[in-house]
Amino acid sequence: MEEQADRGRDSYSIVGSDHSEGIPMRARSFCIAVAVTSVVGLSGSTATAAPTDDTTVTFAVNATDGLNITAPASASLSATTPGNDSTGQMGVVTVTDERSTLNTTWEATVTSTEFTTGGGTPAETIGSELVDYSPGAAINPVNGPFTAGSNGDLSDPLVAFSRASGNGNNSVSWNPTLTVNVPAAAVAGTYTGTVTHSVA
Repeated sequence: MEEQADRGRDSYSIVGSDHSEGIPMRARSFCIAVAVTSVVGLSGSTATAAPTDDTTVTFAVNATDGLNITAPASASLSATTPGNDSTGQMGVVTVTDERSTLNTTWEATVTSTEFTTGGGTPAETIGSELVDYSPGAAINPVNGPFTAGSNGDLSDPLVAFSRASGNGNNSVSWNPTLTVNVPAAAVAGTYTGTVTHSVA
């Protein structure tokens, strides 16, 4: 009996030597190895942010040439007889706005002198109230909107074209029609007057 008890203790001792707190030695060693590997893996995945620095970049946009209007130097209307109309297109008028600013609005107006022949006596004069102006449609509009003025006589300045809103450079052209209502009492001759376009 004593010999069997000793064998039992020996057997217990042998089994106990393969266990530590109930965990087999191999299993415990494996767990430790996994834990170490995991820590190393986490350490290797940590990225350091790259250093950065900013550069402020500037450049200038300069206005080109302000606000301008061009019109033909001369124009000829149709021949007529007293009591009828002389009419024709004046040629292309162009507003070019290169101010390059906010709210580049403008208004183009047109006026006319009297038309006279000979010595310019009352019988040889046709007043500007008998001169009708029609702006027609916009030609080659750039960066509108643009609005054509109403047809009317040139006894007072008449709005030919306008731009009521918008920013930056813009341009538009038109080819107005001029009609002179020749009085029945008009003297025969070649009548000359000046039509002026302005923009502001």
